Amino acid sequence: MPIRHVVVWTLHDSADIPRFQALLEDCRQLVPGILEFDVGVRRDGFEANADVVLVSTFADAGALAAYQQHPQHQAVGRAVAGMRKERRVIDYPVDAVAG
Repeated sequence: MPIRHVVVWTLHDSADIPRFQALLEDCRQLVPGILEFDVGVRRDGFEANADVVLVSTFADAGALAAYQQHPQHQAVGRAVAGMRKERRVIDYPVDAVAG
């Protein structure tokens, strides 16, 4: 069953948004089983109470685990840790992936 993985960050300094986004984008194709991977950032004129969001979908729990354990993903986590003020996560099963 596909797993949706959503992470929302608030940063200490909004000037870090482009670098933060680029680091996340480098994880787009780390492992087989990434079905969807979308990084969104705060934009003027749109409502937001956070700075960056990652909405991704994995083929199954094994693909999500492989992603989370991948050395590059872990390195990105360390790189962004100092930029983030807050991080919120939710993972949940989805019945199907729109395609």
